[in-house]
Amino acid sequence: MGKMAFVFPGQGAQYVGMGKDIAEHYQEANRIFELANKSLEYDIKKLCFEGPEEELMKTENTQPAILTTCIAIAEVLLKEGIQPDVSAGLSLGEYASLVIAGAMDFDTAVILVKKRGKYMQEAVPLGKGSMAAILGLEREILENNVLKKSNKFGIVEAANFNSPGQIVISGEVQAVEKACEIAKELGAARAVRLPVSAPFHSSMLLPAGEKVAEALKAISFHELKIPVISNVTADYYPGKEAIKELLIQQVSRSVLWEDTVIRMIEDGVDIFIEVGPGKTLSQFIRRIGRNLKAKISIYNVEDRKSLETIIKEVGKR
Repeated sequence: MGKMAFVFPGQGAQYVGMGKDIAEHYQEANRIFELANKSLEYDIKKLCFEGPEEELMKTENTQPAILTTCIAIAEVLLKEGIQPDVSAGLSLGEYASLVIAGAMDFDTAVILVKKRGKYMQEAVPLGKGSMAAILGLEREILENNVLKKSNKFGIVEAANFNSPGQIVISGEVQAVEKACEIAKELGAARAVRLPVSAPFHSSMLLPAGEKVAEALKAISFHELKIPVISNVTADYYPGKEAIKELLIQQVSRSVLWEDTVIRMIEDGVDIFIEVGPGKTLSQFIRRIGRNLKAKISIYNVEDRKSLETIIKEVGKR
């Protein structure tokens, strides 16, 4: 019998109304939203359910909002007996993985990611940094040609290796623009600037990593009850002592998402459940699975309907 993974989305998955449907029908989910309100001392539940959108889009609100929605939904799945064998999350989503693995409490995590969002936002002045998605270009060409050539114009680095033919770059505006031009010249299908407010997962965010390190000093972690894969290494956390260092590095290092999913498939995962808003990770996993010719099932759970489907289909395992 194969294994099941819970995967959690990162920033960009948020939308007004996320989690509402499930919180209204499941006590476990509502309890998490209430706990988030209490821990953060403001009404994040209302922000998730009703907006306004421009408040939800602020990084320091987006991060705790997505984390809360993910954990609220995960709690319902766990109560229904749907237990993952392994977990991973994209960037911010890794915090949700650590919470469900028992490495940190939810109330600690939600305060921490609010700080993380604030630090990431403040690390680089608005307008100085940018990100872009490069579609349809081999990883080697991007790393050896595009980034090397555009580095003359400023900082530009690979931020996310999402799936075959989808890589996100991050850095200073001019260098990112130049990299987009070079990528197209070298055969990229598209190079699209992303609507983000900071150059996430680049060395420009090292100051944010230092502040996250400061915030982590007060936190003690517990042993992981299920394996969690780190974005930084695309390998399992060796133990609780590695958590702080990997979370600090994660702020400014590339997210090795494609490698993470390959690792899970190679280790026998054949059911992936994307827990939380949106279907972005499901799309990446589908592409990675196709590339590997792997037989996998992919679900996403973000509302009552998708939750009931999964209880019916996966609950029978």
